[in-house]
Amino acid sequence: MILFPAIDLKDGRCVRLVQGDMDQATVFNDDPAAQAAIFADQGFSWLHVVDLDGAFAGRPMNADAVEDILARTAMPLQLGGGIRDMKTVDGWIARGVARVVIGTAAVRDPDFVREAARVHPGRIAVGIDARDGRVAVEGWARLSEITAEELGRRYEDAGVAALIYTDITRDGILKGLNIEATLRLAKAVAIPVIASGGLASIEDVKRLLEPDCAILEGAISGRALYDGRLDPAEAIALIKAAAALPAGQ
Repeated sequence: MILFPAIDLKDGRCVRLVQGDMDQATVFNDDPAAQAAIFADQGFSWLHVVDLDGAFAGRPMNADAVEDILARTAMPLQLGGGIRDMKTVDGWIARGVARVVIGTAAVRDPDFVREAARVHPGRIAVGIDARDGRVAVEGWARLSEITAEELGRRYEDAGVAALIYTDITRDGILKGLNIEATLRLAKAVAIPVIASGGLASIEDVKRLLEPDCAILEGAISGRALYDGRLDPAEAIALIKAAAALPAGQ
C-alpha cells in the first residue's frame, strides 16, 4: 500500500481546499518544492501533485512550481490538473513526471486517454472525482451524468495504470475515506485503484491495511499531514510492518 502525500498548487503555493472550493483555500507552504523535500525526508516513496488552477483553466498554470518540485526531489511524481491533450502529456513526461493523471478529458475525450496510455504505457492514470456517485469535471465545478463505475469500466482495456477515486464531499474535511465507494469501484474493474478524499488519521491507514482493502494500490493524504493529525513516521512504519507480514496474516 502506497501512501501518497499531496501537494495542491494554487497561484504557485501549496494549499488545501475544502470540498474543492477554490474560495476555501488554506496556504500551508509558499514554497511547494520545499514541501516536497520535506515529504521526501519523511520517507514517502511517491508524491501526488495537482495543479488546481490548471484544472479550472484546462491547461497547466503552475508549471514553474511543478518543475521546481521535480528539480528538488527524486521521488516519482504523479501529476494532475489541466492535462487535456497529448502535447501536455508528452511535455510532462519528458520533464520527468512519472505518472500523468487525466480527469476531465477522461469523461469528454476517451480516445485521447486511450492514445496517451498507448504511447506512454504504465504512465497514465485516470482521476475519478465523484459527488453522490456522479463524476465531476472542470476542477469539480460541473457534474457529468456518468458514474464512477461506468467511467472506470470505460478504460478496462486501455492500459491505464491506475484510477484515483476521490469522494468530493469528504475532501479536505477530515471525515475519513469513503472506503465503501472506493472498494465498490475497485471490485468493478481490474485497474488498480487509489483512494482519496478525507483521510483523517492513523485509523484510516489501519483501515486501509485490513484484508478487504488489499485490492487497493494506496491512498492520498493531504490536510491530515499538514495539520499534524497524521504522523508520517507512524503511518509509514505501519505500512512497512504490514508489508513484511506473510500473506494472509
